[in-house]
Amino acid sequence: MTAAHSATGTNPVLRAAPADPALAAAHFRASLAFHADVSDVAAALAAGGDPGFAVLDSRATGAWDQGHVPGAVHLPTALIPEQAERLLDKGVPVVTYCWGPGCNGATRAALALAELGYQVKEMLGGFEYWVREGFPYETWQGREQRAADPLTAPADAADCGC
Repeated sequence: MTAAHSATGTNPVLRAAPADPALAAAHFRASLAFHADVSDVAAALAAGGDPGFAVLDSRATGAWDQGHVPGAVHLPTALIPEQAERLLDKGVPVVTYCWGPGCNGATRAALALAELGYQVKEMLGGFEYWVREGFPYETWQGREQRAADPLTAPADAADCGC
């Protein structure tokens, strides 16, 4: 038994009891309404045709030039109130992204769009995980792609099966 277990008498994971299954289901269902993961966004875009959503990169121009999701709309968060209606159709859901999981820029962009009446989801992992999972991206120099990082994507399968 570790010191944490003996000091509290319980395992730290269960110190706060798990939620009732019905509450947990509601929470996770709601989470899926607000988030999309990189793999799902990439699969929908790769399927061809209209994916049914727009992808929005909320970073500054220098970051956009460094690399962005092919087909994404570039609209820095600060410019959303002024330019969203010119660049985005309110009838089409928007998936926002920023740098990665250590950045809440996509969350701020999603909030700004929701406040303007857009349906919106945030892409978990952002541009970092787009690149780390081996999906192609565009830079000011052209299209690039890196090998998938085996810590973020399966080495021997098209998807993780989740």
